[in-house]
Amino acid sequence: DEQAAQARWRDGLVVQHEGGQQVSGDHPATSEAQIQSPAVCCTELENFVQIFQRIRPRWPGTRIGEVEIYGDSVFLNGSAGGDHLIYLDFDERYDLRRRTASAREAGRDEIARKLAQNRDRIGVLVADVSGHRATDALVAAMLHQAFLTGVLYELDQYGEVTTRLFENLNTRFSRSLSIEKYVTMVYGEISATGRFRFLSAGSPDPMVFSAEFDGFVTISSDRLVGFYPLGMFPSEDDVDLSRNLGALRYKPRYTVNEVNLMSLGDILLLLTDGYADHARGDDSPFAPDLLESTLRAVKHLPSQQIYEAVRDRALSFAPATDDMTLVVIKRVGKRSNV
Repeated sequence: DEQAAQARWRDGLVVQHEGGQQVSGDHPATSEAQIQSPAVCCTELENFVQIFQRIRPRWPGTRIGEVEIYGDSVFLNGSAGGDHLIYLDFDERYDLRRRTASAREAGRDEIARKLAQNRDRIGVLVADVSGHRATDALVAAMLHQAFLTGVLYELDQYGEVTTRLFENLNTRFSRSLSIEKYVTMVYGEISATGRFRFLSAGSPDPMVFSAEFDGFVTISSDRLVGFYPLGMFPSEDDVDLSRNLGALRYKPRYTVNEVNLMSLGDILLLLTDGYADHARGDDSPFAPDLLESTLRAVKHLPSQQIYEAVRDRALSFAPATDDMTLVVIKRVGKRSNV
């Protein structure tokens, strides 16, 4: 209702000034000129949520080759929050044929080759801003625009998305945010045949449900190398590091992991800690056991219905205490021509 919305707005209205002082809605130094009327605040919040909704995926599902993808978020405070999801369907977002031809005309044959390879892969980014207020969506929106702008430069420069983009994002966010406000993130690219190459910045590990073994399989630790959350610490190989000395520590250079969906029916899950840490009041966890049994019951269904079954089972098990994002990536085989 309107009163609850006003309360949530005032709870989330925190401004960080350059001097480091936090000013919130009930701070004694805050004047009425700084805090607008509740009616105006609610209107502003509604506008903010509408803007955030526009950068969310238009359709939460997609497919490439033998792989079906579906994911979505449940926000603790309504229609916006700190979780964010981006699908990077290269062939849909970018004119790869034209880009490839332009690279060849310029004598950049290796770039042209890499650009053409993007037609057979889709990128997926799952991010989680620390905190779950609606206004945390501001940081998610910052990441959205910075990431997609960076992808344009990556395609121009390298013909593909490289770890350099994420080093630059980490540098930028480490200067904009703080240890108290950071972003966990996993970004990966799934090929048409089920190869998933990814990097992780503080996110829960991807999980693989094997159709053959009818349960989760253990992924070797050397394929799950993770790093600090985005923006928590500066990158150790930042060329401008001398301008950012004095950090508590520095982040090592990102590396890329790889897992494969080997068999038809294999399912890969990308999730935020809203699912990974979901539990009842007595600390009984949802994952991995109940998550696994839910997948076992619906593994034959399309990815969208698998997502819906997991979401509904999780919320019936216990009410949400955080934003919850889940992406289901399933190897389903080639499309039938019948």
